[in-house]
Amino acid sequence: MHTTASHLTGAAWRRSRRSGKQGNCVELAAVGSDGYVAVRNSRFPDDAALLLTRAELGAFLSDVRAGRFDDLLGSA
Repeated sequence: MHTTASHLTGAAWRRSRRSGKQGNCVELAAVGSDGYVAVRNSRFPDDAALLLTRAELGAFLSDVRAGRFDDLLGSA
């Protein structure tokens, strides 16, 4: 599900401590009482935000940790 980040008033956005200062980070915020987590691009803070359930975010992070997306990095 997605929305516009500017509609998520009161969201406390945060980013990884490992993020740089260039302003090109992924930010996350817990939103609503339904257990959703919003994900946005910090360069465009009022644009699109992806809404994930905590279970969806957990599954994604588990797959990242397990290296299941490493093939997308190519030779980077």
